[in-house]
Amino acid sequence: MSLRVEIVVVTPFQQNCSVIWCSETMEGAVVDPGGDTDKIIAMIQKHQINIKQILLTHGHLDHAGGAAKLKREITVPVIGPHRGDDFWLQGIEKQAQSYGFPGAENCTPDQWLEEGEKIQVGNEVLSVYHCPGHTPGHVVFYHKDSGLAFVGDVIFKGSIGRTDFPQGNHADLISSITTKLWPLGGETRFVSGHGGISDFASERATNPFVGDGVLAS
Repeated sequence: MSLRVEIVVVTPFQQNCSVIWCSETMEGAVVDPGGDTDKIIAMIQKHQINIKQILLTHGHLDHAGGAAKLKREITVPVIGPHRGDDFWLQGIEKQAQSYGFPGAENCTPDQWLEEGEKIQVGNEVLSVYHCPGHTPGHVVFYHKDSGLAFVGDVIFKGSIGRTDFPQGNHADLISSITTKLWPLGGETRFVSGHGGISDFASERATNPFVGDGVLAS
């Protein structure tokens, strides 16, 4: 397995931006550059990564607010999320004003993603899962060879994504977790949008919102 990952915590919301790359080719991608692009670029330069694309899990400003700026600075395409989040991406600047969030920009991806598509990162492949609920166009990126998923704000260590935003849906979120993520296997680890890394077995055992005991009751 040659996928490498470095997490850069960005924005006042302490969002986990992942810089990922293939150690064989040194080609990489940036997942969810919400802001603080100088910190992201410093990490890229530290490892001398040839970034080929920016990947977005969803359209909230703390995940996508720095994508347009980073695209200009390193001249790569923005890929994802699903088209259902276009209204979020076009409203980033308005979101930023309401949160007092400087520097965030609206973003138009170069490519939308659909369930089942594949993303090439050097010699490594990420599978795309459409996981609505937190937002309608949310996607998850899964690297089968290392058993690692980049889940955005679908699920967290000990929690799940909010569903009280426009076009959020709690039933859809629970369905996304149980029908898309659980089948990836309990040993699968995940990087979420905020907080620490966990694995699906731990969340099924202990998560108070989506654990097996909660869903069975």
